Amino acid sequence: MSPRTGRLCLGWQYATPFPEPGPPPRRPTPPAQERLNPDWATAQRREESLLNRPLKAAFCVAVALGLTSLALGVAGVLNVLVAGLGVICCLLIAAVSGYAIWQGERALRSRLASEQARVGKLRAAQESRLFAWQAEHADRMREWQELRVAYEHQKRWYAVCAPDGVQRVDVAGGTLSGWSAMLTTAGANLLAAGGEITVLDLTEGSVALDLIGFARASDIDPLVWVLPDDLPRLDLGTGLGRDALADLLAQVASVTDEQASARDLSLDTSVLGWVIDVLAENPQRQATVAAVAAGLRALAQAGDPRDDVAAGLISAGQADRLTAMFGRAATERVVLERAWILEAQLRKLAPIGSALAPLPRSALRVVALGRRVGAVGSRVLSTYLTVALTHLLRDTEPGQRWRHTLFVLGADKLRGDVLDRLSDACERSATGLVLAYRGISPHVRQRLGRGNAAVAFMRLGNAEEAKAASEQIGTEHRFVLSQLTETIGVSVTDTTSSAYTSTTGSADSTSASWSESEGLSRSTGHGHSGSLLLPAQTSVSRSVQTGDSRSTSESESVSTSVSTSTAWGMTTSKAAGDSESLARAMQRSREFLVEQHELQQLPASAMIITYAGPAGRQVVMADTNPGIGGLGGATALTLEEYRSQPVAGPAKREPPPGRDDAPRPVNWRRDRPPPNLGPPPERLDWRKRRS
Repeated sequence: MSPRTGRLCLGWQYATPFPEPGPPPRRPTPPAQERLNPDWATAQRREESLLNRPLKAAFCVAVALGLTSLALGVAGVLNVLVAGLGVICCLLIAAVSGYAIWQGERALRSRLASEQARVGKLRAAQESRLFAWQAEHADRMREWQELRVAYEHQKRWYAVCAPDGVQRVDVAGGTLSGWSAMLTTAGANLLAAGGEITVLDLTEGSVALDLIGFARASDIDPLVWVLPDDLPRLDLGTGLGRDALADLLAQVASVTDEQASARDLSLDTSVLGWVIDVLAENPQRQATVAAVAAGLRALAQAGDPRDDVAAGLISAGQADRLTAMFGRAATERVVLERAWILEAQLRKLAPIGSALAPLPRSALRVVALGRRVGAVGSRVLSTYLTVALTHLLRDTEPGQRWRHTLFVLGADKLRGDVLDRLSDACERSATGLVLAYRGISPHVRQRLGRGNAAVAFMRLGNAEEAKAASEQIGTEHRFVLSQLTETIGVSVTDTTSSAYTSTTGSADSTSASWSESEGLSRSTGHGHSGSLLLPAQTSVSRSVQTGDSRSTSESESVSTSVSTSTAWGMTTSKAAGDSESLARAMQRSREFLVEQHELQQLPASAMIITYAGPAGRQVVMADTNPGIGGLGGATALTLEEYRSQPVAGPAKREPPPGRDDAPRPVNWRRDRPPPNLGPPPERLDWRKRRS
């Protein structure tokens, strides 16, 4: 499946839709074959012999007496009549006893034949039942093999994407390495789908390095500004109108206040508007931040205005007009004090836009703060970048949602009202917004999940913040961590020896490298200058090339490229290569409930995402590791999309034609044994029959 524009994928969800089928079904053991019991037959013959013994004796005696009578009659010892009568009587007795003996033998043979027939019927029923068992076992074996194949070849990592209709994602907590993983995973999919990304890295760290590496591996030339060194080549905020520029600078000047009051903002905006009006009298020169700062110095009568006139920031006439604009009365003194405060804050932004030059558009733009920025300067630059982007977004025509996505990393440096204005501007312009906070401060807690937005919680070191996050998620949810998530989370740290490299410098600018102990690096590009314009509504589709000839979809190619071009991907590939079980990611590490201490010990790339869906509130456990996309068990489909596919598992077998009403085969596991037919029928007794 190709990466789809219009959605944000934050990570991967570990799941096994097809459970392990267990051991194969046991082959049915044929029962002992029914046969005629020889002991029973012997007992029947013995009983028959005992019953026939008197008859046999009578038969023998009758025969002997008859022969004796016949011999005596022939010898003349007995009268012929007496001898004949004796012979006749003996013959009758012998005939009756012989018939009884024959009848008993016939009854015995009949019983043996009946028992043999009964045993034959039982043997035939056993064979039929055994054949049914074997046929059912064959069907069960085929089904087990299909389930086994489906279990072994199923995907185990599924994309976790923001649902349709969500235009904002808040990421609370987490380490820099976890943010790097999240940014690379989300940005790689957006870039591969032809989207455009703007990253404001306010963390003073190198969070977007892996994403920049992926972009370069995908033939995308990113634009990188490292502030404050690249302020002269930053065009963000230049070219704004009078009101927009005054509002921008007023917001920046009040950055030290936790919550700017409407009165102070109105006064600052009015003072800045007066200065900009004076500067606008020269149509050949546009009002810049440096010129506004020079005008504020002239207005506050701070320093010698001739220095600014000599530098070309303002003219002598403009300096005179600003100097004479207010006197020293009590009311005017308040204005002059505000002008002095404004100038003190805006002085840090004076170099902005002083050395601009055109630069080709890029799908990836990164503006980062260097470590040489002080505490106040960091907040000033952060607010300036955010408010300037807000004004640009207001003038942007709405397009496809998430096609242009803005990532603000370290958004806890911004005031709540600044964040609200940025969110509103992104919503109106259909720009995707991802806000990442180092902690859950009070003004952040009030805005988590505001509106139709997804919220993601990562590792939270502060106990109170972790408790607040667990209460918002719900402590009743139970999640399962994959062994791969645990293993990679242990091996990844937040330390790095790499840094951003500015792409907007000039050949004459100096280079400085930054390591973990030295600071932020910026090297130079030849003859380039910055251009941080918002994307137009037309997009440029980018293709991602990989060397994996087995890949059959574009999503597989993107994942492979992420795996080979980012530090996370290389770490994951190495860990997966060390163990076949990790490569297949079949093991589950542990289960846990959403509790305070569990949130504090989550792996670096683990993230709990919660959002309001059509079926109610959803809570998902995700891994933001971009290297997972390079594993064979990963897919760009979400778990719901995978389950909704028409053929996602073993095929269901249809009954044979014409066998719809066929009886169900006997289940050898659960059906009862054949019924006991009882003892053989009772033998016939000739004496009872005669009576």
